[in-house]
Amino acid sequence: MKSTHILFTLLMLFFVSAGMSQEKKFKIHTVAFYNLENLFDTINDPTINDEASPIMEASEGIRGDMYKNKLTNMAKVVSEIGADLSNNSPAIIGVAEIENRQVLHDLLNDPALIDKDYGIVHYDSPDRRGIDVALLYQKRLFKPLTTSNHELVIFDNVSRERRYTRDQLLVSGQLDGDLIHIIVNHWPSRSGGESKSRPGRIAAAKLNRKIADSLFAIDPYAKIITMGDFNDNPDNESIKSVLGTEDDRDKVLLKGFYNPFEKMYKSGLGTNAYRDSWSLFDQVIISKSLTDRDYSSYRYYNSGIFNRRYLTNKRGRWKGYPFRSFADGGFTGGYSDHFPAYIYLIKEVKDIE
Repeated sequence: MKSTHILFTLLMLFFVSAGMSQEKKFKIHTVAFYNLENLFDTINDPTINDEASPIMEASEGIRGDMYKNKLTNMAKVVSEIGADLSNNSPAIIGVAEIENRQVLHDLLNDPALIDKDYGIVHYDSPDRRGIDVALLYQKRLFKPLTTSNHELVIFDNVSRERRYTRDQLLVSGQLDGDLIHIIVNHWPSRSGGESKSRPGRIAAAKLNRKIADSLFAIDPYAKIITMGDFNDNPDNESIKSVLGTEDDRDKVLLKGFYNPFEKMYKSGLGTNAYRDSWSLFDQVIISKSLTDRDYSSYRYYNSGIFNRRYLTNKRGRWKGYPFRSFADGGFTGGYSDHFPAYIYLIKEVKDIE
């Protein structure tokens, strides 16, 4: 299968205004993140707390159908993220709230995705809910070189007992020959309230920053993408101060980060809703080198929230909210309680086959 190429007619204005009158051609790839909302299988695993998953709480007779429907819905969404410009599903996509590697194999064998030939990077986390993060990648486009999981150790403020949560996943590899580092996150939730739970996310941000700094120590110009369900908004302390993000790509300093989702959040957009209020917990954040406008290698082009109409509730008390998979103890026929977030990376090509 040939690599996907696209000619950006809409980029012409940009390059003409920059004094470049000639037509330019670009490769484009989507890099995305999606919280898959409780993607558990139908098998009881005694080593994790999967009994509390919505599928396991259903009667045995309907679990199989629920699982198949859930997989079909998730595969449909993944196959369409960013496809309007790239004419392809994401080259790279981080996922959260998955039970194990097998559910990812089942997802990727769905007819909507099987021909994409995705690979999987996954480690088991000690999370008390039995959920992990993972990275999926199209093998013909991205080649992992090194992978590692990084444990987040945090303790309850009152009991001082350890709170078991998700590891952070680091994958370094080549996207069409360009070295890119991806960190996949699912930071501690706001259970118990935003203020009470905040230290857990501050600790997660410090771990994330430590991982990034270890890469910058080797190469200050490292291309780093940190993505995930951060359970914090772009203007919260964990992201804005600890991770150190900017909302303007031209203000990002060396070893700094640009968050294209901050301006979206300030304009009222979100990826998940609670009590009639939108949050933008799902973000894809990039290091300075990806913000440069030298497109001889892959650079940031644009970003978005994948919020197609079919992903939104059309009626009832949750009208306008993401159309989630599980509610009131059963499968709704929906998708996830989060919308996916994505960015486009582009690179100029001199010759397109």
